[in-house]
Order: sequence, then structure tokens, then C-alpha cells
Amino acid sequence: MNDIELLHEAARLAVEYVAGTDGRPATPDAAALAGLDAFDEPLPDGPTDPSDALRLLSEVADPATMVSTGPNYYGFVNGATFPVALGAAFLVNAWDQNAALPVMSPAAAKLYDVARGWLLDVLRLPGHADVGFVTGATVANASCMAAARDELLERAGWDAKSDGLFGAPPITVVVGENTHSTVRKSLGLIGLGSDRVVKVLTDDQGRIDHTELPTHLSGPVLVCAQAGEVNTGAFDPFDEIADWLAATTDNGWLHVDGAFGLWALADPSRTHLVAGLHRADSWATDGHKWLNVTYDCGIAIVAREGALRRTFSSVAGYLPPERGFEAMHHTPQSSQRARQVEVWAVLRTLGRSGVAELVQRASDGAQLIAEQLRGADFDVLNDVVINQVLLRYGSAATTEALIAEIQRDGRIWCGATQWRGETAMRVSVSSWKTTLDDAARAADVIVECARRLTPHE
Repeated sequence: MNDIELLHEAARLAVEYVAGTDGRPATPDAAALAGLDAFDEPLPDGPTDPSDALRLLSEVADPATMVSTGPNYYGFVNGATFPVALGAAFLVNAWDQNAALPVMSPAAAKLYDVARGWLLDVLRLPGHADVGFVTGATVANASCMAAARDELLERAGWDAKSDGLFGAPPITVVVGENTHSTVRKSLGLIGLGSDRVVKVLTDDQGRIDHTELPTHLSGPVLVCAQAGEVNTGAFDPFDEIADWLAATTDNGWLHVDGAFGLWALADPSRTHLVAGLHRADSWATDGHKWLNVTYDCGIAIVAREGALRRTFSSVAGYLPPERGFEAMHHTPQSSQRARQVEVWAVLRTLGRSGVAELVQRASDGAQLIAEQLRGADFDVLNDVVINQVLLRYGSAATTEALIAEIQRDGRIWCGATQWRGETAMRVSVSSWKTTLDDAARAADVIVECARRLTPHE
């Protein structure tokens, strides 16, 4: 098999996998998992037939995948992959472009410019904002907050990039007590400390209670708010937070972690959720969640032009003079794949109304699941405002048993979370393939699994 034949074979196997996802359970069975032992072989002493590697991947790894790209996966807000995104990924990988600089890939540079403009348009964010494509929401949050750190310190007369943080003016970081773990991780990564924060009380949906925001702060202040609490999908009160920040300090920055919830900006029917969200200084989101492109595709958006470049620019004698947007000077990584191509492909395919419909359909599916389960003796713990449903079935212990039964059953997959100190079940609707009929079937599966348990407490 020559090189071109090998690529045709890989494409055939990939297409066969995609074609079969709708009819597959979400979870691999025990035999498929046991089959993974076939990979436990010694490293060959010399070259082997590359078609054997493809065969092993198809025959052994394929059956052991979680079918997160199908309609029946409700875990982790993972999303799926639009066919046009997968097709664009095929082309991007074949092109093997380094999107770091325009001189390295004029095509990637042009598609960045277009995708950036379309993203800001569909999300109704400032058209002058800088956009960086990174590996995921964690790095998007870290990138935005690193830019915030450097901007806040520059206003205070300190050059963090040159002089580091030793001896720098302290930055007060304010978060809600329900802030996502990736925000804490990002704060640690950029040297502000995951636990060195002011935690604000939240309400029963996990929203920051703006009446509990601290008073008498001084110096630089970074506030990290949420668009889409990870369990409930709730949105912080952005207007009230922005008003408080403006009244509290003349050196503040409001950042929003919107890994999936930021896409509510694209849906005109959800303006009540996103009121004031445009007043933030930066936003982080994830393309693989609701836009349904492939992994990995975090997106860092910063309203202040030049803030990302100040933090991430690098200088070397071999680098050419600046010509247009240079991704390596606006993101933590230098070499990088052209993630913007898939974003461009999906946005061009869906258009503004298609993105809005994508958000609406998933949210409608979540509401349908919640309605069916309320009628089946489940406690729905959240106001279902977007794509997240938070549930308990009787006690926390019974809920744990139910989650285990659903995962053993395998037809759908959803996972556990901790809510107010006890186990709950989280159902996330974020695949473009999940229809209302699929959502209704998922609710039926959950009820059926529940009925197989001992009557709940």
C-alpha cells in the first residue's frame, strides 16, 4: 500500500466510524475495553507496515471509544463534531500549516482574520477585540487573565513581563464560590494563586450574589465571573458586577469564563441571561463545546487591543517584521495548528441564524429532559435556562447508584457532580446531533434505569 492508498484507507475508516455513531451506545462494552490489551506489545525493532497500525486503531481502539460525537452523550459539555468541521480538520492536517505567522501560512492568516470577525459578530462582542485560538477553555482563561494581570500592573506602574511578580503591587482577585476549577487552575498558572482569592457567596443557582461583593478594596482588582455555571448553567449578574467594579476601583478588570455559556450571546431569545456581558474586558470560551468543532479549540477574547500581544510577544533574530496578525505573539504557544479554519467552516455553514438555532435546540432538549424527569419522581435542582440539567433521584446515595446503572447500561452517558456538598447527576445537552426525540429517549433511559433500582429513599 503506497502513501496515497494509505490515506484513502484512513479516510475510509474514519468515514465508516462517523457513519456508525448514531446507532452505537454511548459507552463501550466490556469486550471492547478488554480488547485494548492488544496495544500492549513491545516496540518493534524495525519498521512495520503502516496499514497494520491503521488496522489496529480501527479494530481495537474504535470499539473502545466513548461515542461523544453521537447524539447520546450527555457528559462534560463535550459537544460533537460537525461533518464540515471534521472535513476542514482533514484538510488542515493535510496542509500541515504552522499558523504562528502569516509568512508561514497566508491561508491560515486570512482565515483567521475572517473567523475573528465572524466570531465577534455572532457573539455580539466589540469588533476591535483581539482573539486568540488556544488549546481549550483552561488556556483561554489563563491567556485572558495573564493579559489582565499585565494590564492591571502596568496601570500601577509595574512591568510584569520584564520584572516578574516578585515585589509587584498585589492584585485582588474576586471570584464566586462556585467558580470553575479551570479558573482556579489558571490563576495558579499565572502566578496569582488559586486560593489567594476573595470568594463571594452565591445563590441557589451558583450565581454571584452581587450584594455580597466586598467593600473597601484598594489597588488593582481582577473579577472572574461566569457565563454558564458548570452544573446549573446559570449566569452571573454582569451589570451589577460591572457597576460594583467601576465604583470600587479605577484599576479593575472583569473577566468572564464562558466555556459554553458565552454562546448564549448568539441566541437573541436569551438576552435576559447575558445582560451586561458585553461590559467585560475579556471572555474565554471553547469551540469544541457548543460550536462542535474538533478538539482542541479554546478561544481567548480580549477587548483591549494589544493586551494579548504585550503578554505573549516574543522576540528573536530569525523572526520577520510584523505583517498582519501574528498568532504566536498573541497566545502562549508559538507553533500552532490552524484552529480557526474549522471555526470558519462551521460559521460559514451555519450562519448567524444557524448558530442561534444550535443553542436553542440544545436548550430545548435540556428543558424537555427536565420536564419528563420532574414527572417521574426526580428532583430538578436548577432552573434550566440553557443546556444543563442538575438532578437528584431520592438521596445522594441513590443518585450515585443511578449514575452507575446508567453508565453500566451504556445507551447514554451522563456523570456525577457535587452540588451543595452532595452527589447529583449532571445532564449536558451539547451535541449538534441531539434532537428533541433523542432528548426524550434519554429521559426514558434514565427513568428505566431508575426503576431497576431498589425504591429510592
